[in-house]
Amino acid sequence: MNTWLEGSTRNEVPAGKRLRAMLECDEILRVPGTHNPLAARLAMREGFEALYISGGAVTSSLGLPDLGVMMLDELCFITKMVARATDLPLIVDGDVGYGGTLNAMRTVQELEMCGAAAVHIEDQLLPKKCGHLNDKRLVPAEEAAAKIAAAKKAARDMVIIARTDAAGVEGLDAAIRRANLYKEAGADVLFPDGLTSEAEFRAFASQTTGPCLANMTEFGRTPHFTADQFQDFGYKIIIWPATSMRVAGYAMRDLYRHIREHDGTEGFEDRMLTRNESYEAIGYHDFEALDDSVAKSVAPSFTGEAKRMAGE
Repeated sequence: MNTWLEGSTRNEVPAGKRLRAMLECDEILRVPGTHNPLAARLAMREGFEALYISGGAVTSSLGLPDLGVMMLDELCFITKMVARATDLPLIVDGDVGYGGTLNAMRTVQELEMCGAAAVHIEDQLLPKKCGHLNDKRLVPAEEAAAKIAAAKKAARDMVIIARTDAAGVEGLDAAIRRANLYKEAGADVLFPDGLTSEAEFRAFASQTTGPCLANMTEFGRTPHFTADQFQDFGYKIIIWPATSMRVAGYAMRDLYRHIREHDGTEGFEDRMLTRNESYEAIGYHDFEALDDSVAKSVAPSFTGEAKRMAGE
């Protein structure tokens, strides 16, 4: 497998064009959230063809709340690192565009230069909140539409996704009206957040034009639905936005409890990637092979790893 150091091997088709081609397929596009490059590599190795970068997941990994306090340069850094590690089309959470209309245009330009295929911009006021939380504040629909139009103007190949949080604030009918306004302004994909039932998802998809994105986050307002169910509801993309961060956080919490209780990590190895597994995930030996002076590394033998590889 080629590494990102071999620049001539990079995909020459812009990420946005690759994502648009995926949206032409009949099958719903399944897009897991990846909050850092290692998560992205693991998702890629499991066969996913597009990835999502969640503002909420990235801010949590930075030890910050999802209130619009993360800066654009921090989001761009993660986007660039994930794009470099995978070269897959990335859908990136652009929050409110990091400010007004001009800021949204810069957000589009910066993320596209970092390798993003798509960005979604929402219609909340700062400080923004997760779409599944209470008491969100919205900008006027016309102002949000103007921001979407500006974002579309700034894009080269990037897919512009308009997210509306209106369903939980003004009601589903208002969310549908806003979404159609955003579509007229140039949005390529529509994203209703915080819907609470199959009926709401079906109504939104049937009363708007163009492809729609569904957010299947855990611990929110939306009941669990499968990708196949969302496809039946009329959706073209499903994201699982912050799951990788939540799973990683859960595992790390258990690790630190184990160290505290057992004064070390012995007995926890079966809940870790082995050294070889982590090397495989990042393509360690592919990098080594680029330099003849570097001997291929051989990991120390470990009984637990041998058992895992044997399926015991």
